[in-house]
Amino acid sequence: QVQLVQSGGGLVQAGGSLRLSCAASGRDFSGYAMAWFRQAPGKGREFVATINPASTYTYYTDSVKGRFTVSRTNAEKTVYLQMNSLKPEDTAVYSCAAKTGGATTSIYDYHTWGQGTQVTVSS
Repeated sequence: QVQLVQSGGGLVQAGGSLRLSCAASGRDFSGYAMAWFRQAPGKGREFVATINPASTYTYYTDSVKGRFTVSRTNAEKTVYLQMNSLKPEDTAVYSCAAKTGGATTSIYDYHTWGQGTQVTVSS
């Protein structure tokens, strides 16, 4: 079982960039699919991006396509979310998550979660 610790996030103006990191401890990180989800104030948690264990497949929610990039370094047991051209509607608490097997978009498939990090985009 992995444990996930997030870093990054903060306050940025619209159009700016941030990078989130999610570092895993434990064994077999290379066997886990990873994903990012976010939860805006007053809303439910929504899928943002996912990457499969071998980094050969990524998938994004429509609202972030072309702006966000998910990547991972298995040797360093870390997954990243590079966020460019940020918009005020991207403001949310972002969480990374892990699951065994292939990458999916459902929160119910992910069994291990990071602590969450706030991203605030000002207009």
